[in-house]
Amino acid sequence: MPLYPLLRPLLFRLDPERAHAASLALLRFMGAIAPLRALQRLVLPPVHDPLELLGLRFENRVGLAAGYDKDARALAGLAALGFGHLEIGTVTPLPQPGNPRPRLFRLVEDRSVVNRLGFPSQGAARTAARLRRRPAGVVVGVNLGKQRETPVERAVEDYVGLVETFAPLADYLTVNVSSPNTPGLRRLETGQELGRLLAPVVRRRDELAGASAARRVPLLVKLSPDLTAEDLDAAVDAALEAGVDGFVATNTTLGRGGARSPLATEAGGLSGSLLAEAADAALERVAQRVAGRALVIGAGGVMSGDDARAKRAAGADLVQLYTGLVYRGPGLVSEVAAALTTRRAASAAGRAGRGPAPK
Repeated sequence: MPLYPLLRPLLFRLDPERAHAASLALLRFMGAIAPLRALQRLVLPPVHDPLELLGLRFENRVGLAAGYDKDARALAGLAALGFGHLEIGTVTPLPQPGNPRPRLFRLVEDRSVVNRLGFPSQGAARTAARLRRRPAGVVVGVNLGKQRETPVERAVEDYVGLVETFAPLADYLTVNVSSPNTPGLRRLETGQELGRLLAPVVRRRDELAGASAARRVPLLVKLSPDLTAEDLDAAVDAALEAGVDGFVATNTTLGRGGARSPLATEAGGLSGSLLAEAADAALERVAQRVAGRALVIGAGGVMSGDDARAKRAAGADLVQLYTGLVYRGPGLVSEVAAALTTRRAASAAGRAGRGPAPK
């Protein structure tokens, strides 16, 4: 959007969390008024490049990563920006405030963000009520997380309960076991623990579909970029054995390699440009391990169309962005979607003598 370079200095004068809340409120307002939604689409024409994955029709390959709209408050406004899918959450079973403020930091010199939000959530009931009024025409996924107070040993109860709530409402579900901001959560990501967690979650998903003759909602797992190669392989193998349908690679990182901003010392997960290299490496390994057996979504460090093409080259079927919106504005959505069009990919592959582009 041409106006965003003018608006960004004003937004950056605000505390990051206040600026985020303001942008979400604006999108919620615009999404509630049909002429304003039409104006959004006029200013930011959506990229029409439909494809089908997991039995779902995506308008294009770019999606909103979890974390921006945690409680499904601005779905219509976000859809009007031209996303092919929206992943909301992380949603927890009950309302919780998350970690104390300040908990969100812009690393401007690095085009990155550090957050230690800790799953602030209005809870499953309120989010589910909003999803019952969701806009048509855009794929909506729900990112699921355990309650902070729930012991890791009982986390499966939270995830099963969330599947029961959201399976009838979401197009897909993502099990989040990789946030660094909920104590003990990443313990669930190791191969053996992950398998024990996912088996009953997948079983309950299947039971719900069988009991109601409803569609079997796809189940994904979001992985960390901080796993060793061996642990990443083990996590993928355990998830596939449990019966998941896909992966989101990756979540934020605890690493700070290459950071220049003094705010890099703040605790929390890092996203944005500094995450790209680690996220792409993990994504490529996940895609190679999956070998076409499941969907792979690439997330982390998508700040341009070139970054999105790098995700595709590493094996992503779809890409997601969030921090890029902070630095580039909503025009990034159409830029990334255009960069990932099947037509463009096929043309580039043909010029390189590689034949048709991958699915």
